[in-house]
Parts: sequence; structure tokens; C-alpha cells
Amino acid sequence: MKSEPGGRGVAVITGGSRGIGAATANAVAHAGWSVLLTYREDAQAAAVVAHTIQAAGGLAVSFRADMARESDIEAVFEAADRLGTVTAFVGNAGIAAPPSRVDELTASRIAKILAVNVAGPILACGHAVRRMSTLHGGAGGGIVLVSSAASRLGAPGEYVDYAASKGAIDTLGIGLSREVAGEGIRVNVVRPGIIDTQMHGRNGRPDRAQSMAKAIPMQRAGRPEEVAAAIVWLLGDDAGYCTGSILDIAGGR
Repeated sequence: MKSEPGGRGVAVITGGSRGIGAATANAVAHAGWSVLLTYREDAQAAAVVAHTIQAAGGLAVSFRADMARESDIEAVFEAADRLGTVTAFVGNAGIAAPPSRVDELTASRIAKILAVNVAGPILACGHAVRRMSTLHGGAGGGIVLVSSAASRLGAPGEYVDYAASKGAIDTLGIGLSREVAGEGIRVNVVRPGIIDTQMHGRNGRPDRAQSMAKAIPMQRAGRPEEVAAAIVWLLGDDAGYCTGSILDIAGGR
């Protein structure tokens, strides 16, 4: 049964079980969208996010998907269609690997990162456009892609492959925004800097956010909720003349 309690349609958020994705799911639901959030492994964490939204009176569904698999991406949007009209897409899912120099990288590591961080978002954007574009009978909508300040800093000695994948996201946002600007779709990019999430620990650097604070002009790591607030603004009517933009959320770094 379709249900759009806030009247703004359905927002698809990839990688919504924790960190920036979880904060965005909560913020988007609070702003009036129904939410379909994806997760790859942690069903319990995703269920907690969905339950929190439901307890606050919103509609949220968690959906298991590997964003490197085209069939999974298609299934995500088909599930979203059952909730209502898709009017927002947040491409947040992404992976990194433990710190490594470029001369230590392997083809398998690079291929995995590019599959999730580049190919997945491109394919997902295609599904979003087919639902939102006036060219396809849609009523328009908003897309926000989550990049990283690493795309302009390069992440030398740590994650150059990850940084390169996020550089592709910057380019995707610029190109897609111009492609669909006349079809009722706005496309923007956010570039978080050092954000205090579990991602650092999963890559073997649990203290990274704190240890990097002194290198940030604001002298602290960011919070997922600060990125989520920017994403909601970009999706909303207040950013109605904003497309093709890249917004740094990096504490001045």
C-alpha cells in the first residue's frame, strides 16, 4: 500500500543504516518524505533507523542491496515505487579500504571501490531520472550525491583510489545536472570532510576523526547531522535555483 504521510513523495537513500546515511534518513523523514533506505550488511542497524522514523510518525522501509549489483539497484527502486512517487534520491553508499599507497594497490581493490562508488551511483541516478524526469512523465525531483573533500585533496598516502572515485562523483553531479536541468530535476553534490562516523574504524583508523581535528580550521570533526542538514536543504524548495553545485562541508579544510 502506498503511503506518503508528509506529502513530499519518496526519498531513496543508499547506505542509510549508519553515519551520514542514517542522519540523512532521519532528517529527510522529518522534512516530510517517506524513506526507503538501503543497507548492505547490518540489517539490525538499518531496522533501528527505520523504526526511529516510524516512531516519530514517518514512513520508512529498510532494503538490503549491494550497490555494486545492477539487479539490486533495480530492485531498490522497484521497492520504492511500491511506497509512492520517488521525488528524491541521495546517493550516499560508498566504501573505502585501509590506508595504502598507490604503488601498493591491487586491481581487485580498485575494481571493488569503483563498482560501489562510481558505477553504482551512475546506475542509480539513471533509475531516479526515469522516475522523476518530465521527459519520462515524471513530476521532477532532486538528487544529491555524497562525494568527499578527498576528491580535491587527493588523500595521499591513504586513499587515493577512494579520492579518485569521489572525483568521479563530482563530475557525475555536474554532468547530470546539466543533462536534466530542463526536465524538472535538480542535481547537487555535497563534499563532507572529516566526519565523525564508524567508517574510520572499519578501515582500521578508529581515532582518525579526532587525530585530524588539528588540521581542520574549525579544530573539530564534523557531525553526520551537519551533512544531513545540507542534503535536506539541497533537496528542498529553498534551494530551488540550485543545481550543478558542489557544497563543501569540511570545516574550512
